[in-house]
Amino acid sequence: MAHEAERDPVTGQQTTGHEWDGIKELNTPLPRWWVYLFWATIAWSVVWWILYPSWPWLTTYYPGLLGSNQRLEFAERWQAAEAERAAWLDRIRESGLAEISADPELFTFASRGGEVVFKENCAACHGLGGAGQRNYPSLADDDWLWGGKLEDILLTVRHGIRDPSDPDTRESRMPAFADLLTPEEIADVASYVLSLSGQASDPEAARRGAALFAEQCAACHGDDGRGIREVGAPDLTDAIWLYGSSPEAVRAQIADPRHGVMPAWAGRLSEEALKMVAIYVHALGGGE
Repeated sequence: MAHEAERDPVTGQQTTGHEWDGIKELNTPLPRWWVYLFWATIAWSVVWWILYPSWPWLTTYYPGLLGSNQRLEFAERWQAAEAERAAWLDRIRESGLAEISADPELFTFASRGGEVVFKENCAACHGLGGAGQRNYPSLADDDWLWGGKLEDILLTVRHGIRDPSDPDTRESRMPAFADLLTPEEIADVASYVLSLSGQASDPEAARRGAALFAEQCAACHGDDGRGIREVGAPDLTDAIWLYGSSPEAVRAQIADPRHGVMPAWAGRLSEEALKMVAIYVHALGGGE
């Protein structure tokens, strides 16, 4: 016997016969506008199937009346973009760094391209935006061991620092003074070095350390401790410390120094990529 639809006593609407915990489901019809829109989308999908590639056959597919092929269209657009990009890269390859910087359009292209190269190859150590991180220098300040001019940066990028695979790499080695000085003398030199940047230290120890510094360290760091770029010796007066600024960290670096290594990117990156990343790094804010 067919079920006779029950009506809700409050709304007068027929129910579906479903009930949960005393709550009966109303058999409310969908709004007409929603039903019309639903059928319109179905009709539109049929039109779309006819106009564009859709149904697969056994060995091929239905190509659609418009014969559209987005894969081929993308390949064509990609080739056009590559051709345009190649023209810019040729200009960068043939131009000097000063010429690139003087040409606003070429400089913009080089900076954007250099940012991509930097993020893919350099950001892992130097951080996004060249902000640096522990034991890796910031490239956005004005503290440069080997110089911050465009040509200096390009040379460093090209040949790296202490990279044994490149005979022209930037090379500097601080001796381990644990073999040359006593622990007390190392502590005195550390006190003097800390005093150069205005950090608190023992005045008497700093006085003794000054004499030792003049004998052992000034040849590389300079008589005033401001560093000598020709040998990659850092400025000790600017309070920018790669391996820490605590007395313990300074003593450890004097006794048994750590030497960072940056790979030489010549041979890994194209000439234009080297120039672009040098342009980008120089523009980060600390370039000279």
